[in-house]
Amino acid sequence: MKFHWFLPTNGGDGRHVVSGGHGVEHGAAGRPASVPYLGQVARSAEQLGFEAALTPTGAWCEDAWLTTAMLAPLSERLKFLVAFRPGLTSPTLAAQMAATFQNLTGGRLLLNVVTGGESHEQRAYGDFLDKDARYERCGEFLSIVRRLWAGEEVTFAGRHLRVDQARLQQLPDPVPQIYFGGSSPAAGEVAAEHADVYLTWGEPPAAVAKKIAWIRELAEQRGRELTYGLRVHTISRDTSEEAWAEADRLLAGISDEDVRRVQEGLKRSESVGQQNMLALNGGSRDGLEIHPNLWAGVGLVRGGAGTALVGSHEEVADLIEEYHSVGIDELVLSAYPHLEGAYEFGEGVLPVLEKRGLWTSPVPVTGRASVPFGGQRAAS
Repeated sequence: MKFHWFLPTNGGDGRHVVSGGHGVEHGAAGRPASVPYLGQVARSAEQLGFEAALTPTGAWCEDAWLTTAMLAPLSERLKFLVAFRPGLTSPTLAAQMAATFQNLTGGRLLLNVVTGGESHEQRAYGDFLDKDARYERCGEFLSIVRRLWAGEEVTFAGRHLRVDQARLQQLPDPVPQIYFGGSSPAAGEVAAEHADVYLTWGEPPAAVAKKIAWIRELAEQRGRELTYGLRVHTISRDTSEEAWAEADRLLAGISDEDVRRVQEGLKRSESVGQQNMLALNGGSRDGLEIHPNLWAGVGLVRGGAGTALVGSHEEVADLIEEYHSVGIDELVLSAYPHLEGAYEFGEGVLPVLEKRGLWTSPVPVTGRASVPFGGQRAAS
């Protein structure tokens, strides 16, 4: 299995649930999304054995391309899972940007293609296509980009995109993997045709298994095989009691007004996956453990991934093993705060998974460290 972490570029990090742009403030104790702090998160994730760090995209966060380019020299092995929206730049330029990033970082780029679930935000960027048309354009975009990365000269005239005699002088080595998520029928078609890794949010294992079966069937019709990943938060502690106490603390820091306001906004989302997340929490503080050690409290005030793996290190490892049994091979994780959360998971859960033969650390034995590069152990 592979495990990835998250870079909190949405204004900063802190000890409370961050809304991801849905109106909940960080508060005075927040940690700004500075290069030194994000660099500390990235270096710690690298030392702990995480494969890559997801960097989000959207009007509510720093630009993912620029941020990761600035952070790359601060780490050595960590890859960057850069989220980007294919409708906001030309396919030839995007292919060139990816090739440059890949070649100048020594192969440390992964791409998370985000078609764009909210029309109002897309319009703010000058994109006026509806949701289904955005997915159709995304398919055209990825077709062009894939051909360019393969070294072809591309002339293409589609419904949405057109290029003439496009060619890259510098090819990416290796070709970046494409991560892609989406729960609508249109999303499934694009994922099956173009994705290397299909990502889904942390629904209960039975629901995840059903979604994997759907995408797998679509991919098999095209003669393709995909890898499957889970995007979810984590609250891992030495004991189950400590972990659930932390979940209770996070929940106590969320006001009823915050829940009401954010839920009203999220209910207008066009994203099928977002509506699935809302259904899991129901807008209520009650019944948030929706599956053993799977907690839906984050989604009360956060769009996107709204669930967390909660429990002792062994219990969280058990739930990961359950997801692995239905086809999940990669997890993209986050916590509050991200620096301390990386250590809780990296020093608590990953060794359990390693003993079970589910994970092997990519860090050379001589390079393993239990402290961040600043020289002091992160608080837990």
